[in-house]
Amino acid sequence: MYTADMETRQKKSSPEDGMPVFQVMNFGVSFSQYENGINRKELHVITDLDIELYEGKILAVVGSSGSGKSLLAHAIMGILPGNATIYGKMFYRHEELTRASIARIRGKKICLIPQSVNYLDPLEKVGSQISRAINGVPKAEKKRRAIEMMARYSLDPQVYDYYPHQLSGGMARKVLLSIALLSDCEILIADEPTPGLDEPSLAEVLQDFRLAADEGKAVLMITHDIQAAVRIADRIAVFYAGSTLEVADAKAFSGDGSQLCHPYSKALLQAMPQQDFLPLDGVQPMPGDLPEGCLFYERCPIRCEDCRCSRPQSRPVRGGKVRCFYAA
Repeated sequence: MYTADMETRQKKSSPEDGMPVFQVMNFGVSFSQYENGINRKELHVITDLDIELYEGKILAVVGSSGSGKSLLAHAIMGILPGNATIYGKMFYRHEELTRASIARIRGKKICLIPQSVNYLDPLEKVGSQISRAINGVPKAEKKRRAIEMMARYSLDPQVYDYYPHQLSGGMARKVLLSIALLSDCEILIADEPTPGLDEPSLAEVLQDFRLAADEGKAVLMITHDIQAAVRIADRIAVFYAGSTLEVADAKAFSGDGSQLCHPYSKALLQAMPQQDFLPLDGVQPMPGDLPEGCLFYERCPIRCEDCRCSRPQSRPVRGGKVRCFYAA
C-alpha cells in the first residue's frame, strides 16, 4: 500500500539529487555449458542490465522466478561459480570494481542477506556468528546487542547458544537478517528476505530495512513480493528474462497501474490478488532461447515488427526508465 510517509520520503529527495553509491552498467552474466560432452555453449542469463543504488534509498527488484534476480546479487558480491563470465561494469563510489576490489569490500562495505539459510556456518554457534558482525564494542556489549536484535524477531535468548541445525528455516532466516542489520556495511543486499516469516516478523523486517535506509544505507531488496516492496521501497525495478524492463517510483504500483509504462509491469500489477488477478498468457523465455528483439515480444499486447527485430534500450520516461519502443 502506498502511504503518506512514503510520499514524504520521495519529496524530500530523489535519486537525481546525488550520485549513486553503487552502479551497474551494461551488465551481463553468462555460463559456459557443454552439450554432448564436447560442444561448448554460452548461456546468457543476464543481459544489458542497469541499476543504481543511492544512499538513504531502497531499490526493490521484483520479477518472477527465473528472471535472474538472485544471480544479480551473487554477481555484485563476486560469488558466482567458476564457469560464469561477467560483462559490463560495476562502480562503488565512482571507482570501477575489479574481482580483487569486490573481494576487498565484500562483507565490509557490501553485505548480503542470502536467500538460502545454508549460508550459516554449521560448526559455529548462532550467537557467535551474529556477534562477529558487530565491531568496536566489548564482547559483553556484542552479546547484549545480538540478543536484543534476536528479540525483535521473536527469537528467545537461548537461541544465542544454538547451532544452525537446531533452527527452523524461519529462525535461520531471522538470524541472517540479524547479522546483516547489525553490520557496518554501507550497502545492504537482501535476496528474498521475507519467505517463511510470520506477519509480525515481516513487518519488523521491512521496518528495519526502511530504518537502515533512513540512516544512510543503500538497500537493494530482491523479491517476488510486490506488496512488500511497495510498503518500503523508494523505487522498484521490474526484472524479466535477465534484464530490467522498467524502473519506476514505488507509488506507480498502486491504483490501476496507469502510472506504469511497460506492458509487463502493468501485467504484474493486474495479476496481484488485490487487483484483477488476471494471468498473463505465455511464459518467460529461457536463457538459452532468448528472442532476437524485445525480450517481452511474444507476450506483449502492443508489439510490432520493430520489436521482433530490434531490442529496445533503456530510456528515461516519467522520471524513471523503461525498455520499450512504444511505452507511454
